Amino acid sequence: MKTFTTAIAGIITLALMTLTTQAADKIQLDGAKVGHWTMDYDAAVKLAAKEKLPLILNFTGSDWCGWCKIMDKNVFAKPEWKKFAAKNAVLVTIDFPQDKSIVPKKYVARNDKLKGEFGVQGYPSYVILDSDGKTKIGQLGAGKDKTPESFIAEFEGLVKTSSAGIAAFIKKNPSKARAFKKAIADVEAEKKKLMDWIATKPERNDANNKKFETFQKDIKAAADKLAAF
Repeated sequence: MKTFTTAIAGIITLALMTLTTQAADKIQLDGAKVGHWTMDYDAAVKLAAKEKLPLILNFTGSDWCGWCKIMDKNVFAKPEWKKFAAKNAVLVTIDFPQDKSIVPKKYVARNDKLKGEFGVQGYPSYVILDSDGKTKIGQLGAGKDKTPESFIAEFEGLVKTSSAGIAAFIKKNPSKARAFKKAIADVEAEKKKLMDWIATKPERNDANNKKFETFQKDIKAAADKLAAF
């Protein structure tokens, strides 16, 4: 019986060690490494500046948010995403869990501050920052049909128009610099047309619905041209 009990204890200890290791591999509490989720925002910002990489701030409710869990399972747990992130992004978890023991106390107030600074109103929200750790490039959300490939495409589409992304593209493709900048400007111009129209508070009717669809098509056409670079 003593041997059996000892064996059970050993199995439990090994299981707990495995779980702890898996948790540590998934989210670091201190320090930062390219492609690995960390709660240490300050370390991540320093790393991004050093490596000249964009940051993804994952505003999440890790232990209660259904969409957060879906994205974790369908996108971030997949090898395709991990392989991409390991070379292309610095990842930060900004967590608002029900279980308060998940987030170290030293990060709680800071998380609230970041949520306010970046205007986050729901979870999950994926805020993409330039390598300076301050400039917001854009924001992505969840989706039931999202895959590592689709999320990577969305991420790259945003990063391409960041200051670092533009500089990197022009360095590799100097002959296309003018056309690339024009494609970016065209996308922004089409988006502005839509926003200016919405600001007039148009009445909802068939004619305006068609106008809205036209704006959307024009934005997509401009975005497709940009994506071709």
